[in-house]
Amino acid sequence: MSSSLALPARGGSRLAVLVVGLCWLVVLFDGLDMFIYGSVLPHMLETKALGIDPGKAGDVGSYATFGMLIGALSSGTVSDWVGRKKTIIVSTAVFSLASAVCAAAGSLGVFSLGRFLAGLGLGGLLPSAITLVSEYAPRGRGALIVGSLMTAHQAGGIVAGFVALWTGDWRVSFWICVIPLFIGVPLAAKYLPESMAFLQAKGRDAEALALADRYGVEPTARDGERPAAADRFGAVAALFRGGLWIQTVLFWLASFGGLLLVYGVSQWLPSLMKANGYNLGSSIGFVIVINLGGIVGMLVGGRLTDRFGGPRIAAIWFGATAVGVYTLSVRMPLPLTYTVVFLTGLFLFSAQAMIYATVAARSSDDNRATAVGWTSGMGRFGAVFGPWLGGQLLATGSTTAGFTAFAAAGLFSLVFVSLTGLRRVQPPATSGTRQELTATG
Repeated sequence: MSSSLALPARGGSRLAVLVVGLCWLVVLFDGLDMFIYGSVLPHMLETKALGIDPGKAGDVGSYATFGMLIGALSSGTVSDWVGRKKTIIVSTAVFSLASAVCAAAGSLGVFSLGRFLAGLGLGGLLPSAITLVSEYAPRGRGALIVGSLMTAHQAGGIVAGFVALWTGDWRVSFWICVIPLFIGVPLAAKYLPESMAFLQAKGRDAEALALADRYGVEPTARDGERPAAADRFGAVAALFRGGLWIQTVLFWLASFGGLLLVYGVSQWLPSLMKANGYNLGSSIGFVIVINLGGIVGMLVGGRLTDRFGGPRIAAIWFGATAVGVYTLSVRMPLPLTYTVVFLTGLFLFSAQAMIYATVAARSSDDNRATAVGWTSGMGRFGAVFGPWLGGQLLATGSTTAGFTAFAAAGLFSLVFVSLTGLRRVQPPATSGTRQELTATG
């Protein structure tokens, strides 16, 4: 049976809007915190704040993404254990408090620790939020809903660009990133409902019925007997049973290249463009424009994925990203450069989001968060490598090599995400497994 709400009635729509709206808000803050480092980095390098240089800046970026790796790998399993809501709240609190550590840092070591801690929260939030909204998504609209959620991430990037331009001070920028602790955390704690599919998978039917009654919806119907509650490691092992291991590994490899692209370009785009001859204001402006393109791409990509399948659309998107990123290595008139940056953003961020949407659609209720979390987590190895690689290439003074390396990552992901569409594997039959997939290969 579908893990979406059984009735698309007024109550179900109201509940879905509430879930997506609150998750959109916290993911906006996630995007702000993620992009703020890349937005203030050109100024930090110019003023040599905390003794930073391009090589050290790449290391700091990798510390953050290493924290995201740990957060993503653990959050899916923890979310399938304690619930989506608690994981979202704790993750938001962690990256907000970590921004305060960065803002008050008196040395690069303390600043690096703050970025690592922020990474733990940032990595933990996104898989849980994606899982929650996909479980409340109307049938046949899963990828569109995930894409809509991910527009918040790009909106956060836009806010980060404006914050960097407005404040002109990296410490003030990081203090602004503490705001989610006082807005996002209280709102999520009070209003965000737990996943109905999670409650049922854990045998907490009374809570699921109470939630359904509160919003006037029907709880999801279930087939057969409920499986015994899986331990925290059994859900991971389930990703490799039968022929699923091939699909799992392919998605992990595609996610590696996708997140190498996302985090490498996000951190180094302003600095690479500045080194390519553009002024500082234009370089930060590219962060805003690439995220505007990302918002459009999430909505367009989500709709096309629901219609044509995730692997097919993601492969096209990764190919277009590779072309766009490589084109940026060529010095062009400013209006044309902004156009290319916008189009690159349109494909760049949504390609990775469609991987998440497809994994969520192909997973069962009792291990969906684990599947999304581990896909994100294994991809974080690329997220760790991307910022480091960009720093090393920029330190050599070769901007062309940087753009070429990131373009190659797009082609890498194109190959592996295409392979996931060649063989469609049905997950093991468990109650709540989606029979009507939102994104098929």
